Amino acid sequence: MTERTLVNQLAARADGPVRVAGWVDAVRDQKKVQFVILRDETGAVQLVHPRTDVEEPGSDPLATAISGLSAGTFLAVSGELAHDERVKLGGLEVKIGALEIAAAALDSPIAEDSSIDKRLDWRFLDLRRPEQNLVFRVQTTFLHALRSWWVENGFIEIHTPKLMASPSESRAELFEVEYFDTTAYLAQSPQFFKQMAQSAGFGGVFEVAPAFRADPSFTSRHATEFVSVDAEMSWIDSHEDVMAMHEQLLVAGLTAVKEKHGDAIAAAFGVEVTVPATPFPRIPLAEAHRILQARGYTVPRTDGDLDPEGERRLSEYVREEYGHEFVFVTDYASGIRPFYHMRHEGDPALTNSYDLLFNGTEIATGAQREHRVELLEAQARDKGLDPAELDFYLDFFRYGVPPHGGFGMGLQRVLMLLLHQSSIREVTYLFRGPNRLTP
Repeated sequence: MTERTLVNQLAARADGPVRVAGWVDAVRDQKKVQFVILRDETGAVQLVHPRTDVEEPGSDPLATAISGLSAGTFLAVSGELAHDERVKLGGLEVKIGALEIAAAALDSPIAEDSSIDKRLDWRFLDLRRPEQNLVFRVQTTFLHALRSWWVENGFIEIHTPKLMASPSESRAELFEVEYFDTTAYLAQSPQFFKQMAQSAGFGGVFEVAPAFRADPSFTSRHATEFVSVDAEMSWIDSHEDVMAMHEQLLVAGLTAVKEKHGDAIAAAFGVEVTVPATPFPRIPLAEAHRILQARGYTVPRTDGDLDPEGERRLSEYVREEYGHEFVFVTDYASGIRPFYHMRHEGDPALTNSYDLLFNGTEIATGAQREHRVELLEAQARDKGLDPAELDFYLDFFRYGVPPHGGFGMGLQRVLMLLLHQSSIREVTYLFRGPNRLTP
């Protein structure tokens, strides 16, 4: 049997025998000639069959088989490859010699104009769209570039448990799980275990893994299960060191995406991938509020944090003033940050922390962590946490931890904003939300 050739390999092949396999995207069943658009994981190619049953209908078994093909049917075709610049689809086609149906398909229950909820009900069919295929190729390239940057810079990849005996931040937004004769919690983040690696002397560490939030939000940017991109490193002087690492990492990821998929992204989504200049703009939170007020918007939140509209308007300002898609919002109030964020020297009302906005939406939170155990215990009490329940975590610091910091970033949010999609549902392989546990 001739070895299968992927569609994106056909252009480099000479005319002659070839075998391709994939699923039927469309059939044009004309009187004298039949065309099948075959799609595989790398692209689409036109198959052609000149009919021999024009004078005697039913005398051409291959024509009969092609006429019976339904969209979505998986098949393999052996035939003759021909380069022909007149063919609009890639400038080549395959003349069908033999056709083997691997699995016939029913008519699809979804269409291009189906709602997002209906498409998610039939996600395996929705994922056949070339735009969806591209999303996950972009994700693969982006994550590979991040990993490469980390590894080249001496970071260690870790895999932290997602079943925890105690919460990683607070008991809010936690999923409880029966665990033999006790209760476990699904991890909100790998925060504590990233910091444990600092005590272990690992230095820079990273993880790309699921995280869980029992948040009953139905917005375009929230999910109950998402992929968290995390990093932590030792011997920093402040959160500035974390931001410098973070922006270098994103430059590496976006450079790889632009080089490998820039043209495809422009064709599929009408988006030009921009590799950001460094350093990214940095705006303290208090200054961000002043900027927004000067532009006619007062953030309605009482805790002082930015709301989505505030993030959007601040990002507009940054685009106008700096020509940049990213901005670090820094120096958050301690009242709206976790207990483990280090507070400013001489001003405990502020923290050495930041949020990173990308195209109008927060994608990450980072900070320098408090590594002095007595301050950690005091800050935990300030947040209404019982240090006794955090003993396993506080033990890391009782035995010594160097100054350190890191960030957590939502992968789906990055992809959504990079590709200018309306919801993380469009860029999540299988979305989980308050009312979706299937498929």
